[in-house]
Amino acid sequence: MSEPVHALVNARLLDPATGTDTLGGVLIQDGKILDLGPHISKDTLPDGCTQEDCNGHCLAPGLVDAHAYLCEPGKEHRETMATAGLAAAAGGITTINAFPATEPVIDDPSLVAIVARRARDTCPVNVVITGALTRGLLGAEMAELGLLSEAGVVAFSDGQKAIGDVNLMRRALAYSTMFDKPVIVHAEEPHLAGSGVMTGGRTATFMGLKSIPACAEAIMVERDIRLTAMTGAKWHAAHLSTADAIRSIGRAKDEQINVTAGTAPHYHALNDLEVGEYRTFARVSPPLREETDRMAVVQGLKDGILDIISSQHLPQSADSKRVPFAQAKPGVVGLETMLPVSLRLYHNQQLDLLTLLHTMTVAPAKLLGIDKGRLEKGADADLCLFDLGKPWKVDGLKLKSKSKNTAFDGHLLQGRVLKTFVGGTAVFTFGDEK
Repeated sequence: MSEPVHALVNARLLDPATGTDTLGGVLIQDGKILDLGPHISKDTLPDGCTQEDCNGHCLAPGLVDAHAYLCEPGKEHRETMATAGLAAAAGGITTINAFPATEPVIDDPSLVAIVARRARDTCPVNVVITGALTRGLLGAEMAELGLLSEAGVVAFSDGQKAIGDVNLMRRALAYSTMFDKPVIVHAEEPHLAGSGVMTGGRTATFMGLKSIPACAEAIMVERDIRLTAMTGAKWHAAHLSTADAIRSIGRAKDEQINVTAGTAPHYHALNDLEVGEYRTFARVSPPLREETDRMAVVQGLKDGILDIISSQHLPQSADSKRVPFAQAKPGVVGLETMLPVSLRLYHNQQLDLLTLLHTMTVAPAKLLGIDKGRLEKGADADLCLFDLGKPWKVDGLKLKSKSKNTAFDGHLLQGRVLKTFVGGTAVFTFGDEK
């Protein structure tokens, strides 16, 4: 027997996939979008329909986060499926792509099944899984990509580890074409990066920290572009941060090579000065760059060279951050702040709202080959209702992630998620938090 119809009315409907930006409503039944559009209002609802007034706030497809570390199994002291799901829901994210840097590493089909089952049982949002590109993420031997694909992974990646062996990378890209799955890379030449902890430049010199030259990113991007052209693989650079690398991606797209690229909120919103007094919560990989590179990231999003914004959510324990900067582990939590921080691009008139939402909905869904990120009849009712103008101050201790290592602690943001639906069920309501 079907559930009663539930209506969301008086909403600003935003669907980047179709360019929709209009006042209207959505009808939900049995976890699916029954109907939507400007013709749905309080006066046109079917009999027996429950309704919810959105008060003119933005209603968009639930966000798809293409790059996050959920830490389970093996690192539950940093994050669990449950806590990551709560943080994602509070950030309007309804689907997370979980990366394989767990203990043990997701390089075996049995691990894919275990993680998928755990996600279904404990996580309030959808979870898809990226399998390891090499065994143990060691960059020495290719993982069983075929078996991982059969087990249901949506992509292959070694996460934060770059593969220095060019022949291994060539073989992996060639083999991945048999499964029509993207290879997602951390673009950083490992020998140039070495033990660096901060981007090369005046700030690193002044602070006396070992640096990573910005060209380490562009060199790896150029190498992999040529390998992608050779093999015909799907290749995605997960979190670009430099002007040179972005220019390389633009040229590759002009040559119609099958590459895509993304970035993360901290790369379009922050620069290397954020490190300040050796602030370890601003230690990320790749490192925060100089202002010219930050502006190049913004321009890359405006020009469509950068396709995706993902959270690059990487929880770290307090002990791994409360150490000297050079010893701190890189990474920030980002599920709850991905949308609000990125809305700065809209408020600063650098990106229009539909273009911005495209990078967090339909574009990552397309990369991962999943049927998400759209407002359309018959689609899963995964929705994000947000107040575009609501101001708030980030308090790391109040974030829902188990770890609190946010680079945006104390930052003033404008825009907040009010409600998140997964399969038509509300999994987050602002103000109802316990």
